[in-house]
Amino acid sequence: MEPRYFGWVDNLHDWCISRQLWWGHRIPVWYGPNGEVVCVGPDDEAPTGEGWHQDTDVLDTWFSSGLWPFSTLGWPEQTPSVEKFYPNSVLVTGYDILFFWVARMMMFGLYAMDGTPPFHTIALHGMVRDQFGKKMSKSFGNAVNPLDWMDEYGSDAVRFTLARGANPGVDVPIGEDWVQGSRNFANKIWNATRFALMNGATVEGELPPAEQMSATDRWILSRLNATVAEVDAYYEDYQFAKLSDALFHFAWDEVFDWYVELSKTTFFAGGEPAKVSARVLGEVLDVMLRLLHPVVPFVTETLWTTLTGKESLVIAEWPKAVFVPGADAPGGFRDADAEKEIGLVQQVVTEVRRFRSDQGLQSGQKVPAELTLDGTALAPHEAAIRQVLRLTPAGEDFHATASLPVAGARVALDLSGTIDVEAERKRLAKDLAAAEKEKAQATGKLGNEAFLAKAPDNVVDKIRGRLAKAEADIERITAQLAALPQK
Repeated sequence: MEPRYFGWVDNLHDWCISRQLWWGHRIPVWYGPNGEVVCVGPDDEAPTGEGWHQDTDVLDTWFSSGLWPFSTLGWPEQTPSVEKFYPNSVLVTGYDILFFWVARMMMFGLYAMDGTPPFHTIALHGMVRDQFGKKMSKSFGNAVNPLDWMDEYGSDAVRFTLARGANPGVDVPIGEDWVQGSRNFANKIWNATRFALMNGATVEGELPPAEQMSATDRWILSRLNATVAEVDAYYEDYQFAKLSDALFHFAWDEVFDWYVELSKTTFFAGGEPAKVSARVLGEVLDVMLRLLHPVVPFVTETLWTTLTGKESLVIAEWPKAVFVPGADAPGGFRDADAEKEIGLVQQVVTEVRRFRSDQGLQSGQKVPAELTLDGTALAPHEAAIRQVLRLTPAGEDFHATASLPVAGARVALDLSGTIDVEAERKRLAKDLAAAEKEKAQATGKLGNEAFLAKAPDNVVDKIRGRLAKAEADIERITAQLAALPQK
C-alpha cells in the first residue's frame, strides 16, 4: 500500500473540511453582523457582541480522528501520558482508510509533536466480506452480527476464523461454515487436552534425557521447536493468517492426530515409558497453548491453568525453543532422524488407511494383518501402527488377500468377505494406466532436446519430479496387483 499512501500525500488536493454533525471539533470561525468573517486561532479571543455567532458545522470526522494519537493523552499539555505513550509503536487498521485516517494522523503528529510521527509500523488488514466476497450490507441482506455467531459457536471460534483469514491488505471472506470449523478446532483442543491430562500429562520437573525418549517423543519435540520458530517469524511479520494456519496444522495434525494416537499404546501399557511420554506431552501442550493464546484465548486460558496450576496464561512468558538434557542444540532440540523415522510410520498408516477407505471399510473396523517390518526403522512402532490402523494379529486361519509394500515394509491384510477383489483389480489397473501415461509424458518431454534448451530449470526439475513419482507409483501399484488373489 506504500504507493497508494504516497500517491495521496505527494499529490494532495483540497478536501471538504466540514460536516453537519452534532459532535466533533466545531469550526473556529465567527460571523459578524456586517458580514465579517473571523477565524480564531488558539491564542486569539473570539469576538463577542451582538450579532456575532460561531459556525454551526464541525470539522470533518477524520480531522478529529487524526488527533487521536496525542489528543487522548492530554495534549497540548505535556502530561505524563504524552511522555510515556507518544510515539506509539504499531497501528493496525483497514486499508480503506489509509488516507482518511492514517495519513492524517501522520501529518498532524509531525505538525503538533515536533516532527515525531505517531507510530513506526502500519499493519493494514482487509475488509470482512461475506463468503462470496461481497461487501456486507443490510440492503444486500448478507450482514452478520458477530454476537450471534459468538453465542452459537463461541468467541474463540469467531476470533480464530477472523485471524485465519487476516492476510495483510487482503479482504476476509467469512461464512458460517468456517466459524463451525473453528468451533470444531476449539473442541478438538479441549478434548485432546482432557485426554492428555487423564493420561498424566504434566509440566512438573525437567524433560527426560533424549536417550530415555521414544522416537515419537523426540519427533514431536523436534516438530514443536520448528513450529515455535515458524510462528515467531509470522508474528514478527504480522502474518496472522499464516501463523494461525501453522498452529492449526501443528495442533490438529501433528499433536492430536499423530503424536497422541501413536502414543496411546505407551500410555495404555504404563510404566516408565508412559511417564516419559506424559512429561513430553505436557511440555508440548504448555508451549502449544501459549502459542495459540492470542488467537484462541478462552479455551487455552482454561486448559493451560489446569495443566500448569499457574494463575493466568495472560501473564505467562512467551514460549521459547525447548531444550532436552544432554542434547546440544543452540536453537533448541531438533532430531532429523526421528522426524525421518516417524515420517515412514506416517507413510505406512496413510497408505493402509487409503486402501481401507477404497474398500469401503469403516475406520474402526478391525482387520487381521501380518506386518513385515524387520530390517526397517518401523520395527519398534508395530504396536502403535496396529493400534492406529485397528490391525489385529494374524491367526492360524490368516489368508492374505491384499499386500501393500510401503516404506521398505510390507503390510498383508486378510479382507476375506470384506474386499471386492475384482473391483480392487479394476481400480488398481486404472491407477496403473494413469501412472504409465504420466511417465510417458514426462519421459517424452525430458527426451526432447528443443524443449530442454528453452525450458527454465525449475520447470525441468518439476517434470523430473513427476517422472520419479510416476515410476514409484508404477512399482507400488504393480506389487499390489500381484498380491491380489487370483481367480
